[in-house]
Amino acid sequence: MMNFGKWLGFFSLLISLYILWEIRQLVLLVFAAIVLTTALNRLVHRLNRWGIKRNLAVIATLSIAGLIIILFSLLIIPPFITQFQKLVTLVPDVLREVRFQLVQVYQQQPDLFPPPPNVTDILVQTQTLGTQLFSNFFKIFSNTFTVFFQVLFVFVLTIMFLANTKTYRQLGLLLFPAFYRQRADEILSKCEVALGNWFGGIVINSLFVATVSALGLWILQIDLVLVHALLAGLLNFIPNIGPTLSVIFPIMIALLDAPWKIAAVGILYIIIQNLESYWLSPTVMAKQVSLLPAVTLASQIFFTTFLGILGLILALPLTVVAKTWIEETLLKDILDQWQYSLSLEVVSRVDN
Repeated sequence: MMNFGKWLGFFSLLISLYILWEIRQLVLLVFAAIVLTTALNRLVHRLNRWGIKRNLAVIATLSIAGLIIILFSLLIIPPFITQFQKLVTLVPDVLREVRFQLVQVYQQQPDLFPPPPNVTDILVQTQTLGTQLFSNFFKIFSNTFTVFFQVLFVFVLTIMFLANTKTYRQLGLLLFPAFYRQRADEILSKCEVALGNWFGGIVINSLFVATVSALGLWILQIDLVLVHALLAGLLNFIPNIGPTLSVIFPIMIALLDAPWKIAAVGILYIIIQNLESYWLSPTVMAKQVSLLPAVTLASQIFFTTFLGILGLILALPLTVVAKTWIEETLLKDILDQWQYSLSLEVVSRVDN
């Protein structure tokens, strides 16, 4: 039977899990800061190997990251916003063109297709669908100030974690039993390597997708190349779902230009995704934690269902960390040791 101390520990665990569930959005923001810290810490380690002290390496790393953000904000974001606003104003024209094409098809084969809805109905349905899709988004990020402060919170945490990584790591290890802290420290190191490899690989992949998309769309003379390329690169951080969403806007613009460009844009994006999936990813992410496509998709659905939009954005790093912990704790520390113990027991019985 369980004594009082064990029951107290059990109920404390339940209470802790309940508290973590209630503050899950805060926990996700902290995890996002940990992912960024892991990525920046790789550059810090590299500067250390070049003979630069850690304090100076941290300052240099943060300066480089800040410079990149400033240049991106000044050179990329303003034209992106302008082009995105223009893209939004073209949505009604796209819907009218879609309806026009549907009317032509209906007139040719009235018995096979229902009559197309008018533009007003399409706009109302699109607005309703958009509201449903982004309802979780607005629950998490209620307004622009909330977004700003959450992003600021992640950046501040990243700076704090990066400035004193060892102290925060030792603080986290206190959550484990004393006999398991050394082993937990080893697993955290493997998680750090896995996250770093994932982040570096996904950044390279996203830059490749954005660059090739921009070049291909420019050759096809599709308007608003910058916004399409940036969306393709950013949405590449969300596997399966992101690449599918990124092709919608360039196809909409192609629809207003020439019918043959619709097929050309679709073929272009299929080629880009195949190059990224079957050539670039195996090359760049050779050391990355391998995840089966079904596991990736299931994890996205799981984390989105329980954690909302932030869960979708962080689904892959969460899965990478979960996979590492499952392999190290459940498989190696429990199941493998169990199998080893059974083997010793069998050998002992045979000897006797």
